[in-house]
Amino acid sequence: MRRGLVLLALIAAGETAFFLPFVLARVFRPTLLDVFGITNLELGTAFSLYGVVAMAAYFAGGPLADRYSARRLMALALLATGLGGIVLAGFPPPRIMNFLWAFWGMTTILLFWAAMIRAIREWGGHSQQGRAYGLLDGGRGLLAALVASLSVAIFAALLPSDVPSATLEQRAAAFRGVIWVFTGITLGIAALVWILVPDSTPRDEAGGRQRLSLRGVRAACRMPAVWLQAVIVVCAYTGYKATDDFSLLSRDALGFDDVQASGVSTLSLWIRAAAAVTAGYLGDRLDASRVIVGGFAILIGGCLLIASGVLVPGPAWMLIATIVTAGVGIYALRGVYFALLAEGAVPLAYTGSAAGVVSVLGFTPDVFMGPLMGVLLDRSPGLPGHQHVFAAVAGFGAIGLLAALVFRRVTRASAD
Repeated sequence: MRRGLVLLALIAAGETAFFLPFVLARVFRPTLLDVFGITNLELGTAFSLYGVVAMAAYFAGGPLADRYSARRLMALALLATGLGGIVLAGFPPPRIMNFLWAFWGMTTILLFWAAMIRAIREWGGHSQQGRAYGLLDGGRGLLAALVASLSVAIFAALLPSDVPSATLEQRAAAFRGVIWVFTGITLGIAALVWILVPDSTPRDEAGGRQRLSLRGVRAACRMPAVWLQAVIVVCAYTGYKATDDFSLLSRDALGFDDVQASGVSTLSLWIRAAAAVTAGYLGDRLDASRVIVGGFAILIGGCLLIASGVLVPGPAWMLIATIVTAGVGIYALRGVYFALLAEGAVPLAYTGSAAGVVSVLGFTPDVFMGPLMGVLLDRSPGLPGHQHVFAAVAGFGAIGLLAALVFRRVTRASAD
């Protein structure tokens, strides 16, 4: 039971940390743009500043995770992130939004990310790495879906019964209520992590107390499998960032209102839960790298269908089914791409540092994907902009597929 509670705490923390910076905009993007009075590019700029801070934070966060207790780092990160939600509830202007997202880049990455990756690898042990990461991301997806569904219901309840007739002031008041819900959950999970996660000190390979150094970073940088894993993550994460466009795509292509569009985005979160857990269990049976090859193939097919424009005009279910298909590939990749740390033979003592190296390159879409989507969507309003976005994602998917095939060859050669 204790082991299960620790996993639940890690799952809750792993998703809650990103509720305010990303999930809020992913589910309510059309509403956020209208209420804050900003463009896609301005929102993308805030995301980009988050990514710029995160790039430096990944390097520094890895050695921190190999030295200090995950419980303390994660609880502090969630507390600071939740306090940022109080600022967001005041509907700050774009300049303050930029500072806020940059602050979240520090709290969710420097203090949180590598600590969580190390904690879940230790939980998985030697034989359940795919399962551990699959349960982590699937559980995160399930939690996000539950909270998103709840927040959409709250948002709808706070609006007039005739949603399209709601004034901007009414939509703003309802949206502020959703922000407070997300903020409260973040602060609550900080307390849960402090209570449930063991306050253990990381140990080096000899069993001694780990010192704060760059030794793990240097070791990870000399491993070809780590760099191939980084390419895989950057291509998979580009697809994940494109899920921010699902709600706006539904509104522009299908004429959905704010609540219906948010519902489509929420559906993709439910898909994430099933896809990630399934991918994790398959990863333990078939190798994580083999599952990743299949995930990229599904991603490419779904994105090319959206990019082709053949689904619009047409029945709404066809486009929604394609969004679901693309989501299956995207979330399957997320479920297992950090299980490659074990398949690539990265020493456990250097897990945080290796995760930091992988993440520096792997999560660069936090820097470029927001502005890229903003430019593509604003320059080609309506369906064409969305087609351009998903065509770009399909291109990244092809690169990721090639990197996964090379990873398999490199790791098999090393094993022999």
